[in-house]
Amino acid sequence: MSVAAARKVLVVAGLGKGTGTGAAAARLFSKAGYSVALVARGVETVNKLAEELNSAGGEAAPFAVETYSPKDINSVWNSIRAKYQAPNYNIHAAIFNVGPGTWKPFLDITPEEVRTSLENNVEAGFAFAREAILTFKGNEISEPKGARGTLIFTGATASLRGNTTTSAFAAAKFGVRALSQSLAKEFGKQNIHVAHAIIDGGILTERLAAMRPEAVDNPDVRLNPDSIAESYLYLVNQDRSSWTWELDLRPAHEKW
Repeated sequence: MSVAAARKVLVVAGLGKGTGTGAAAARLFSKAGYSVALVARGVETVNKLAEELNSAGGEAAPFAVETYSPKDINSVWNSIRAKYQAPNYNIHAAIFNVGPGTWKPFLDITPEEVRTSLENNVEAGFAFAREAILTFKGNEISEPKGARGTLIFTGATASLRGNTTTSAFAAAKFGVRALSQSLAKEFGKQNIHVAHAIIDGGILTERLAAMRPEAVDNPDVRLNPDSIAESYLYLVNQDRSSWTWELDLRPAHEKW
């Protein structure tokens, strides 16, 4: 079976409660014909979303992890590769949408919270990227787009600037951004596309609805996760002559 005939696979890590960026990307890529490997902490989330996508005519499989440690990330990628093998499948895209953080004044942040932020963003980002890139390196170049695979990191406002309560979170997100830029430089030469998306504002999720109910019906002041997903699919579909490393996505009336 040719590369073109093999069914493309998206691996997406970080699904929240199934209402944010990761889940929206899974739904959109599924509609676009991708098989989707769903990675998240918590069996309920991955099972529920997999059932939803499969019921809608897609093909999705749940891969729950206990943590985003390098060991667990390596293990889950081995399971994903075992399920989606050539020549029937081509693991073509991966989204690292993991990014819990701590928002506290600097002197209130504990060493444990610093470690947790760095582990779940930087260390986990390294581990996820390693597995994705090793997988992509085994792919043939897909013509006419010319990519062996695309790796996308979800960033945040804190990827570019810190604030009064974001010292631990911003340090981690700065690290993820630097990692993505380094990988884009190194592996672009091997026809592997690495991109970073700065999400500069609140995303319409259950959490935002509870915190800022006024934002639910006002598209000018929050980001729609479905729109973010469309940007991710755009990145994956780019021709290698004009690859984007970084997108900055923000609502029209954002004041940050």
